[in-house]
Amino acid sequence: MLSVERISVHYGAAPALFDVSLNVGASELVCIVGPNGAGKSTLINTVAGLNRVSSGALSLAGRDLAHLPAHRFCAEGIAIVPEGRRLFGGMTVRENLELGSLLAAARARRDQSLERACAMFPALAPKLDRPARTLSGGQQQMVAIARALMAQPRLLLLDEPSLGLAPAIVLELFRAIQRINAGGTAVLLVEQNVAAALDISARAYVLDEGRVVAEGAPQALLAQPHIHRAYLGISTESN
Repeated sequence: MLSVERISVHYGAAPALFDVSLNVGASELVCIVGPNGAGKSTLINTVAGLNRVSSGALSLAGRDLAHLPAHRFCAEGIAIVPEGRRLFGGMTVRENLELGSLLAAARARRDQSLERACAMFPALAPKLDRPARTLSGGQQQMVAIARALMAQPRLLLLDEPSLGLAPAIVLELFRAIQRINAGGTAVLLVEQNVAAALDISARAYVLDEGRVVAEGAPQALLAQPHIHRAYLGISTESN
């Protein structure tokens, strides 16, 4: 469904991504892992339309995205949960969620989407009329994911959803991501928690210095000791 073919991205004159290719099939869950500064957020923001492609091709279900303005990406079926959540703290949880359903098609199903969001994240139901800033970090991340789902995307982009959260909350969020994917939404996940990301993904790409250096099924990547050591932060040596 998502096709990224040899894209390069620059910040001004500075190159950030070099000939990066990847794909995400319909209803597939794919992760991007790698060291800090590898270009993971740059890549996912490019798929979301927030960075412009310098060269290469970017398409969703055969529809060219590389030349679309950023505000058109949501209408094409792409929604992003950005790093740091970026909620409107003074607005209620309900108002934050409703911002995700401003497109006509999503607005027509707003009530059903809100019900689905509360079913996916039961902790939010009693807090719908509270300011978003009063929620815990984990609950705020739930709001951010639910807000993206309100747009009824075909492809959900997640940028570091576990950042700064307690392990128990991370486990809960990753289970929710699996349920979202099982419901038919394709997911592209950028995540520093490598073990958790690989555990739920069908395929993975390893990014380093703006380039894809490895790709494949998680178990195949984990079977390569040099991938462990150099890119996944996991040692295979005995203690």
